[in-house]
Amino acid sequence: MKTVGDCFVRDRRSDRVALVDGSGREYDAHWLCTSSWKAGNFLRHTGVRRGVTVGVVGDGPLALLAFFGTALLEGGTRFDPPMDLASAEDLRTLVAPADAVTRYQLPPGAQRVCYGGDPPAPDVHHFDAGLWSENPSFPPLSIDSGTPLLVDSEGAVTHGEAMAAAGAVAEEYGIDAGTRVAVRAPLSDLRTVIAGILAPLAADGVIVLGDPSGTSEIAVFADGEGGQISDRVIPLDAVALDGY
Repeated sequence: MKTVGDCFVRDRRSDRVALVDGSGREYDAHWLCTSSWKAGNFLRHTGVRRGVTVGVVGDGPLALLAFFGTALLEGGTRFDPPMDLASAEDLRTLVAPADAVTRYQLPPGAQRVCYGGDPPAPDVHHFDAGLWSENPSFPPLSIDSGTPLLVDSEGAVTHGEAMAAAGAVAEEYGIDAGTRVAVRAPLSDLRTVIAGILAPLAADGVIVLGDPSGTSEIAVFADGEGGQISDRVIPLDAVALDGY
């Protein structure tokens, strides 16, 4: 797969488990695909498009939907951005929990989107409510593999770079259909997103957020430790990405 968009084509919708949240709740691939389309449709209303950045705060299912929706719109995602974003001219939208969304300083014209609670101010969009009311379909995609996908303080990683690195991780660690991959490193590190989110997503594996049961076959750790909760551990240093 060359872009994240390739993971969300119609024929990938199925009833297989694709995501497990921190409470152990399971979400199937049909839900993940359709909800990501809805997220893209919703975020388009806030001005998300190619060439802009979306700040995403949090690491639960709604944070992932914001990332996937942004990717489908050819925007770049910066997970857990700094509180002061006033000088980030390319930042178009911030998606954050309701109790934190107004704490961030944004550049002029940027939009605030909250989830997990009622909007704390009239100008804050409600992701939860807007997401479920959106159209559960998406226009055909044609994303260039050179489009920026993930952004941090050092720069950007493109769709093509991220998906190539994710494919290499999946091959090296045997991630395939049904493999459970627990995310135990911060999403603010681009390598966590590649190894813990994109690798199982592309391989029809299962993204496990927090791994409450401790039964995942593979776990992604920042320091490479913690093998007692998994048969295999992916240290972030194993992600082949230039500059990391």
